[in-house]
Amino acid sequence: MRHIISILLQNEAGALARVAGMFSARGYNIESLSVAPTHDALVSRLTLVTQGSDAVIDQIIKQTRKLIDVVEIVDLSSADHIECELLMIKVEMSAEAAPHVIDCVRRHRAAVLDGSDNTRMLQLAGTGAEIDAFVAELSSIAKTLEMVRSGVAAMARGHQVLAVPQ
Repeated sequence: MRHIISILLQNEAGALARVAGMFSARGYNIESLSVAPTHDALVSRLTLVTQGSDAVIDQIIKQTRKLIDVVEIVDLSSADHIECELLMIKVEMSAEAAPHVIDCVRRHRAAVLDGSDNTRMLQLAGTGAEIDAFVAELSSIAKTLEMVRSGVAAMARGHQVLAVPQ
């Protein structure tokens, strides 16, 4: 089963390595990883996506919670949440394909960041499924030259907040 784990970490050198090591030591691949500072400069938020049974992921979460740098941790997969990912993709296209690329960009609500005669750099923010659909359609009408995805960012819906315990 796919799990989205959100972790608040002390913003210190080595904290990310210790968390990643906890997952790799147990043989679990991190499919997506995103980490950045929060509104509190002393704390960073790490969001990772992995696959595993509920029981094993629960055990990893309990062990990760014991790491000195971990402030709080939650598996968002079991909660109502919103997730988003950013895609930047550079494509090469023929003059005949240009109108089809622009039509695809409009339908998927993507943005053109840069362009020349035969290339376009495009951006799309959305769920992994929305990004996969956009890439698949775009790949059928233009040649992908380069692509980067940010990894998943996710938050629980409603008033539930992942915060530093008081």
